[in-house]
Amino acid sequence: MSVSLLGLRLRGKRVVFVGGGPVTARRVRDVLRDGALVTVITPEVSPELEAVLLEPVPQPGNCQVVARGYAGAADLRDAWLVHTATGNPDVDARVSADAERLRIWCIDATDSDRATAHVPARGVVTVGDASLSVAVHGGADPRRAITARNAVVEHLASGMVDLRAHRSHDGWVALVGAGPGDDGLLTRRAAALLASADVVVTDRLVPAERLALLPSGVRVIDVGKQPNHHPVPQEEINAILVREALAGNGVVRFKGGDPYVLGRGGEERLACETAGVSVEVVPGITSAIGVPASAGIPVTHRGLSRGFTVVTGHEDLSELPSGSDHTVVILMGVASLARNVTLLRSSRSLGTPVAVIERGCTPSQRVTLGSLADIVEKARAAQVANPAVIVVGDVVRLAHDWAGEQTESATHTARAAAAPVLTGARA
Repeated sequence: MSVSLLGLRLRGKRVVFVGGGPVTARRVRDVLRDGALVTVITPEVSPELEAVLLEPVPQPGNCQVVARGYAGAADLRDAWLVHTATGNPDVDARVSADAERLRIWCIDATDSDRATAHVPARGVVTVGDASLSVAVHGGADPRRAITARNAVVEHLASGMVDLRAHRSHDGWVALVGAGPGDDGLLTRRAAALLASADVVVTDRLVPAERLALLPSGVRVIDVGKQPNHHPVPQEEINAILVREALAGNGVVRFKGGDPYVLGRGGEERLACETAGVSVEVVPGITSAIGVPASAGIPVTHRGLSRGFTVVTGHEDLSELPSGSDHTVVILMGVASLARNVTLLRSSRSLGTPVAVIERGCTPSQRVTLGSLADIVEKARAAQVANPAVIVVGDVVRLAHDWAGEQTESATHTARAAAAPVLTGARA
């Protein structure tokens, strides 16, 4: 079967459906989303079609149901496209023949050879503020078309295809969470946006292998911050995003973890919106949860912890819920580890388990385990360094390597009970 692969713009055009079954329901949903003016002629409305008619549509009132059977060619007057799926071959043949005489394209669900139009397996990949539509015709084999469509959409959304616009377009910004370190934990939406960006504004905690996959010619602007060293102030980062988008570029702000978890993503979104720039936020797996999980530590666990708090190492911890059954996750806290341990000792026992997880979710991940009594000493001996996530609470006992640390930690706890907390942990 040979078909012409054309795209129809149905917005504001009348489309007539004859029959009210499940096939009609699926097709009505599609053309309503395309903005068509729909008329459904059917003596009975199936539950599937009724559900579609109750869904919100872009332009309310663009679908009407005529509660009767097909009456003849007059029902097709002013239509641009006809779809018949009554389940009665004689009625479908009549509709198809009337449409042929009126020179109206007709999709005939009963007889694909008789039909003058065919519905492809459709798919959409959103890139920036636009969409790529994928349509596959399977030569009268719908299942094969669906399989091929799925493969094409999967490939386009993988981030392996250069999806940048090659004609002028409005600029946009996407605040994209890179996850906790493993490139495999990047979301499909994040990968597609990176493949469609003209500019990537990145920090130092994103997967380096993902940057290496960017299409040739994509500009990468490194605005990474380190403890006590912010070479590009946040105000300038905001300005870069706005400036690049207003110049007509697609901009991805690529941030480690999740943009909204202690990442100042909210400030960047507000700056873009204030400047009238289209902005999207793509969540990422936050390192506050993902990194502990990679070490075998759940932030909550039945019988051990019913809640958790995520703070930076610069926060006052004395106001948090007390007790080792409330998990505390500290980000960017290596430099202030000694101070934080002192604060936590006021509301928790010296035996409270602590884990320091460096370079989480990467091949070089390292976990240092201890307790409030000895973790500062252990961190100093191990020369612990950022990036690291610190977890405090009973859930640390579920860490993969906890069993081997128990005996040593108990000895340190007893010895440190009367000793001051050591200071000067390595940043």
